[in-house]
Amino acid sequence: MIDFRPQLFDAIKTYNRRRFLNDLTSGIIVGIVALPLSIAFAIASGVAPEKGLMAAALGGFIISFLGGSRVQIAGPTGAFIIVLFGIVEQFGVEGLLMATIMAGIMMLAMGLIKLGNIIQYMPYPITVGFTSGIAVIIFSTQIKYFFGMEGEALPASFIDKVIFYFSSVSTINRNALFIGVLTIILSVYGSRIYRKIPGTLLAILLSVILVQIFNLPVETIGTRFGELSSSIPKPKIPWVGFETIRLLVVPAFTIAMLASIESLLSMMVSDGATGRRSRPDTELVAHGIANIFAPLFGAIPACGAVARTMTNVRNGGQTPISGIVHSLFVLFVLLFFGKWAKHIPMATLAGILFVVAYNMSEWRSFKAIFSNSRSDVAVLITTFLLTVLIDISVAIQFGLVLAAFLFVKRVSETSDIKVFRSEVEDERSHLSDDIDQELLDIPKGVEVFQIKGPFFFGVANRFEEAEKQLGEHPKIRIIRMSRLPFIDSTGMMNLNSFLVKCRNSNIHVIFSGLPPKPYLTLKKHGIIDRIGPENVCINIEAALKRARECLELMK
Repeated sequence: MIDFRPQLFDAIKTYNRRRFLNDLTSGIIVGIVALPLSIAFAIASGVAPEKGLMAAALGGFIISFLGGSRVQIAGPTGAFIIVLFGIVEQFGVEGLLMATIMAGIMMLAMGLIKLGNIIQYMPYPITVGFTSGIAVIIFSTQIKYFFGMEGEALPASFIDKVIFYFSSVSTINRNALFIGVLTIILSVYGSRIYRKIPGTLLAILLSVILVQIFNLPVETIGTRFGELSSSIPKPKIPWVGFETIRLLVVPAFTIAMLASIESLLSMMVSDGATGRRSRPDTELVAHGIANIFAPLFGAIPACGAVARTMTNVRNGGQTPISGIVHSLFVLFVLLFFGKWAKHIPMATLAGILFVVAYNMSEWRSFKAIFSNSRSDVAVLITTFLLTVLIDISVAIQFGLVLAAFLFVKRVSETSDIKVFRSEVEDERSHLSDDIDQELLDIPKGVEVFQIKGPFFFGVANRFEEAEKQLGEHPKIRIIRMSRLPFIDSTGMMNLNSFLVKCRNSNIHVIFSGLPPKPYLTLKKHGIIDRIGPENVCINIEAALKRARECLELMK
């Protein structure tokens, strides 16, 4: 079972005033960064701003308090936007909250069964493919607000959005376009004015002032959502009916996978920057608890965010206290200044999301993969197109299946079965290919089958392939297993079938160098008793000696 050990409990054992001041300063700075992003991600997801702020405040607090990383900053992220928007459109806000709780349960289960290293099994082209696809979708959903276009509700599909934009060019609002361009400029270059205040916050403050002073006719959060809540809502279990819960399984799984991948990726990046080792299983459990509990107060999904986490690292955050300070700061702003968010122009949020989409696009990585193998390029393009043109849920499911196939392919390529008839390397050959090995003579009438790598379903037919290349049958076959890390049930079945063929052909079988784990597996299935314990030799030298003894007995 998982060793659940939140980093906070270890950090406070050696906590001091200097660390607290570093965490306090960094937490407030990250909180300032999180404010406009939480509002923008919530609006783009089709919900009110306070639901994004609650995700950063409550969800972020729980993840910092119980998480397996010392510096992880959690809250709403851009990766969720297209998934959440689709859920809200189909099932409403109640359906979104239920899907978030279901995703939290899935993440909790993944952490409990120790799937914290899942990110290692996701091929890089797949991750880049759907991350870049998400960036394109985010960009496509914000063009309407950036240009202040009028007209009907934005279509769901990417192609329909493109058609809508071409047909709505005549409705462009120049004031909204000015605000959007100003937002991009300030978001990118604003931090050069004053490093402690992020450019996105400067953009929001300046755009609100300009709209209010000059009474610019642009759409704002208030004109779209009305008055905003500045209080913590009472806890409420969303109820949507069993049939809706059944339909929410796939969207919830998508949220769980996106949150897991993004959080664990953020954790790996921060570990590389700090030199510390995080606890991925504990992190997943914390994310699961946060996404089960926070939606009861109206929060959208929360997960670790790379940009905010690295902001925390760069500003001196050293323990989970910085993440807790960030969450409390966001909560303070929500309670005492949240009502002023209604004055933020939609074009400002669109400009912020344009910058987020650009940073998410990973266009340099996308371009670099084209110099890799054709299979990597095919995987990248397929995942990207599935995300943009079909659905992120389909892309993730395809990605997971493809990841499994690619993993099996890579492992199978490391496995090999060779047959030796005259000479074979001595036992030192399994230590390193660089060692000068002594060649051992194989007696006439003896063959050595050498298994290198795992013997599992992906390579289980190699015995049959090796056997077809041979001519007359030998009297004795030595199966050398010193490089066999494990054998699965399919490999066991093929090995057993091979042994039956050897017995029917009166071929004596000897095992050589069998490691402890495969030995226990073969023992459990009765194969050791079938060939006889005396035919299980510690190394190839002993196996060849046993083969000579058997040849003498056969005369």
